Amino acid sequence: MREAVDDFADHLARVRNRSAHTVRAYVTDLVSLLDHAVRMGCAELSELDLTVLRSWLAKQRTMGAARTSLARRAAAARTFSAWAHRAGLLAADVAAPLASPKAHRELPTVLRADQAATLMAAPDRSGTQTTTHADGTAQTRDDDTASTRSGNAAPDRDPAPAASRDEEPEAVLLRDRLLLELLYATGVRISEACGLDVTDVDQARRVVRVLGKGGRERAVPYGVPAQRALDAWLAHGRPALAASRSGGALLLGARGGRLNPTTARRIVAGYAEAADLPRVTPHGLRHSAATHLLEGGADLRAVQELLGHSSLASTQIYTHVSVERLRAAYRQAHPRA
Repeated sequence: MREAVDDFADHLARVRNRSAHTVRAYVTDLVSLLDHAVRMGCAELSELDLTVLRSWLAKQRTMGAARTSLARRAAAARTFSAWAHRAGLLAADVAAPLASPKAHRELPTVLRADQAATLMAAPDRSGTQTTTHADGTAQTRDDDTASTRSGNAAPDRDPAPAASRDEEPEAVLLRDRLLLELLYATGVRISEACGLDVTDVDQARRVVRVLGKGGRERAVPYGVPAQRALDAWLAHGRPALAASRSGGALLLGARGGRLNPTTARRIVAGYAEAADLPRVTPHGLRHSAATHLLEGGADLRAVQELLGHSSLASTQIYTHVSVERLRAAYRQAHPRA
């Protein structure tokens, strides 16, 4: 079973070209499934059947797993079962009939256009934030870790830094301003933003080359405010934070490594809190960007391309339009309006 897990992980990474995060999640689910199978008396992988799979999901449900988690685990089981059957490890694709609970997808917080403008202007000295832990110790929110080109962070073994905002406050603020502008202007995922290299930015055309899920590349335009933030960061901010470990990374952390997505999430949340805005995440900024594009009249297919969705169904679920726009379209198009 251990060999099967290793081979499956290799298949996901090399053949299916899944991200390290997806591989890790699927392997974790698979190990949990096989451990449950052994506890039910399965001595060989070939003894895995639908009864064991359903029992495993039922146990996860009784332990309080959310519907989204159950749906992902069922998907992991089906993916593994199909692969194991093709590889000759299972006589049949036992998980093919396994049903998934329909995940309840909640829409993230969407900022109004004026709230988004307030957030974009938040990076100033009054917007710097620190996190106070339960024990009363304070920690700067700008604690970067090294990251790969795709944005997956690796542990940083450098000694803990001094408070970077005391050392390079202007550089950090310029970085934060660019981060916020890029997230809202392009609607990219936080991992995609942190994975950007300087060479991915075409300043002449105001376009960034984004490496998305599954290794798919797309070109995403950005506007003049983001270009101004980029110019200031490249001219004054990045040189102040750059170190030997920076490589080609566009966004840098306090120690000069590629900005960690976890740190970037704290940055966004900190500025939203400082500006007295609703709690917002990078995903919320992505959703806000898509919503504002649709409200401004953008075509759904164009938004799909900008967001990097492989299916239009994902865009339809991910975005929504205002009631006012729906009413306007109804009044214009329906003969009985």
